[in-house]
Amino acid sequence: MPNLYKLLKPGILVLLLLAPFETTRAQDDPDRRRAFQLLKDAKYPESLALFEKLAVTYPQDAAVIENLGVLVFHQAAYLPTATERKQARKRARDLLMKAVQLGSPNPLNALIEGIPADGGDDQNFSPRKEVDDAMREGEAAFGKGEFPKAVEMYQRALLLDPKLYEAALFIGDVYYKSAEQIKAGEWFARAIQINPDRETAYRYWGDSLITQGKVTEAGDKFVEAYIAEPYSRLARAGIIKWGERLNTRLAHPRVEFPASVNKKGEGTNITLDPKMFEKDNDPSSAAWLIYSLTRASWSTTEFAKQYPNEKAYRHSLKEEAASIRAALKLLDEKKATNPDRSLQILKKLDKDGLLEAFILLAMPDAGIAADFADYRKTNVAELRRYVKQYVLTGGGQ
Repeated sequence: MPNLYKLLKPGILVLLLLAPFETTRAQDDPDRRRAFQLLKDAKYPESLALFEKLAVTYPQDAAVIENLGVLVFHQAAYLPTATERKQARKRARDLLMKAVQLGSPNPLNALIEGIPADGGDDQNFSPRKEVDDAMREGEAAFGKGEFPKAVEMYQRALLLDPKLYEAALFIGDVYYKSAEQIKAGEWFARAIQINPDRETAYRYWGDSLITQGKVTEAGDKFVEAYIAEPYSRLARAGIIKWGERLNTRLAHPRVEFPASVNKKGEGTNITLDPKMFEKDNDPSSAAWLIYSLTRASWSTTEFAKQYPNEKAYRHSLKEEAASIRAALKLLDEKKATNPDRSLQILKKLDKDGLLEAFILLAMPDAGIAADFADYRKTNVAELRRYVKQYVLTGGGQ
């Protein structure tokens, strides 16, 4: 089970603290103001008690219900038995779902999905008991707002296992919450050294830099988070929110494919947009036809040659890139001077050496996404360049 307790902060929890939306009836309630202040001061048990009362008084107040859900999840970290912790996680999930139904403007769905409907079992950080115990003690201390104790326990875990990503990440998270942002960044950097292919430390570091007013540097971290795990909803939400802060439109290049290929049993279906054939001798139509035929050949024979260790066909990065390049090659052979807009974009991406990055980030299905990890191993620079050159400029416009 993902560690939702950490996913809830810094990004989501701070969002709630900085922008607690209020109902007209509740906004002047001194207990409500005090509850939010206690939460901001990381006095979690005290604020939990107040939010419990407020939820009874204002059962339709989305902000109250949402923050109660966050705090109940915090509480699950230090309850004494596995059964109580599981029940608390389930209750936290139910409260967050209710907050969504009440109209919460915060992006809670990814967090809700991280908790099993029944609350799930306790997360294990390590197969080594002494490491896992230290991490659990750190979690319990953090849940109570006992930050020095939390750092001590996380550092103990890291001493026992220097490769434990979560230990370094969570130390950074403690310093983030303690407003010691320089130290937070140092620990997020250490987590990245342990595993540069996980998005969380980059994203947390971006949040930390934003609190320091370093919005440009924060953008670099959100880009790194995105190209580390582009199919993570949280990584995508991080870079999107950064773009919104800067009033920057983020977008992939708009490419329309008037042809599709689907494997059906032993056969392959090719679907072509009739508009392709409205112009006589249109080189773009011929190019898209070649694209389709190339893809069809992959679904029947070429995939098995290129991926001999895989038994079942899937749509792959190699297939998509080869099919697009076959279309572009035909345009070159025909010396086409004005192909359709989508083919022009694809040609520029290929010339820039970014066609594969575009395919992986802008048009992934399950089959293409399966090739991401191998591509990233040797092409991080291309992924980064694609995002900065195209996505951060509204699609390269």
